[in-house]
Amino acid sequence: MPSKLSLPLRRRLEQAARAAAQGSYSPYSKFRVGAAVLAGSGKIYAGSNVENASYGLCNCAERTAIFTAAAQGERTLRCVVVYTPTRAPTMPCGACRQVLNEFGPQATVLAICDSDECIETTLDYLLPDAFGPENLLKDSPASSSRKAR
Repeated sequence: MPSKLSLPLRRRLEQAARAAAQGSYSPYSKFRVGAAVLAGSGKIYAGSNVENASYGLCNCAERTAIFTAAAQGERTLRCVVVYTPTRAPTMPCGACRQVLNEFGPQATVLAICDSDECIETTLDYLLPDAFGPENLLKDSPASSSRKAR
């Protein structure tokens, strides 16, 4: 799949994701992850994974980057780049895919690593028939049945 990103922009996103991994707080898994998202405004937001002794309270790099963008008022995402210091690229987990769907249902997803191998796809391919904001519209059958109760 050919990238919709210019080569210089792709390189900036890759560099931001690699740099973000350096800030990873991963004392338990030792699995550093960095992510960078390209917002609709053209700005790049980065984040790393943050672990917690209560494992359920960990946050992935992708969600950290997305939440940072959202906190700055961004509401659309065009691309997410995920970097892991591994031989093979690692794709976003299901929770990250769902959160990405909220802001970029057709976003480009690029997974990179320490080898030349990379995976490039789109979120709608990774999360087909996703549940999203359109499922919660006021005129949906679910909201109509709630009104009847």
